[in-house]
Order: sequence, then structure tokens, then C-alpha cells
Amino acid sequence: MGKTFAEMEDMYKEIVKRFNKIELQEWKAEGAMIELAKQVGDLAKQVMLKERYYAFEGDALDIDECLGNEMADVIAQIIRLADYYKIDLEKAFIEAREDEDKYLKSRGV
Repeated sequence: MGKTFAEMEDMYKEIVKRFNKIELQEWKAEGAMIELAKQVGDLAKQVMLKERYYAFEGDALDIDECLGNEMADVIAQIIRLADYYKIDLEKAFIEAREDEDKYLKSRGV
């Protein structure tokens, strides 16, 4: 544990390279977007289970573990898209939060 964001990105990029060896084609943006949509759907299902919108007869720890895995899968697809478009995701995240901070300060909060 205790990896930096850049280390996590590199870790997933290496995983993608390995998947590319067994998949029929290298994924472009469209494939990553379809997978992202699928992963968001899987995450939504886990949230629905956690919040008891769906009946669930199992261990709550299983839901929490699945919820974390699905969140990580969503992040992985965002990393994949950022890599495809050569976006420095860490920099983009920081700049976006700084923009939000400036906006909030301009509103007095």
C-alpha cells in the first residue's frame, strides 16, 4: 500500500500492456468508454445494494469489498482514457480542484 497516484497510474498502464497481449485488439477511446460505462453500472449496483435499494442476503463486508473494487475499476478506466489522450491526470485533477476553490472563494465560501 501507500503508492503515489503516479505509481498507481504506472501500475495500471502495465496491466493494460499485459491485457493487450491477450485481447484481440488494443483498446482505443471507444473501448475504454464502453468499459467505463460498464464499470459505472457495476458501481451503481453495489451502491444500490449497500443502501438497501436491492435485497441482499450476504455479508456486509462483501458489499464493502465489492464497492471498493468497483470504484477502483472506474478509476482504472479513467486512467486508461487519460493515457490514451496523453493527459496528465494528476495535474488535471489538481487544476480542476484549484478552479473550484477559486470559484468558491469568489462566492464567499
